Amino acid sequence: MSSKNSNKLNIPEARAAMDQFKMEAASEVGVNLKDGYNGDLSSREAGSVGGQMVKKMIESYEKNL
Repeated sequence: MSSKNSNKLNIPEARAAMDQFKMEAASEVGVNLKDGYNGDLSSREAGSVGGQMVKKMIESYEKNL
């Protein structure tokens, strides 16, 4: 992903893992992300990627309970 990403992570070393997680989530919902700029995505596409990421995080948390 782009090095110009303005989202701050609590653990900066996690950037590569989060980028990979985002790419996997996008693939699962059929959105083709590319390295770098993805500002041409529709709101629906971007939302589906974010929603899939949240869904996977909740599933992971539930498994660890």
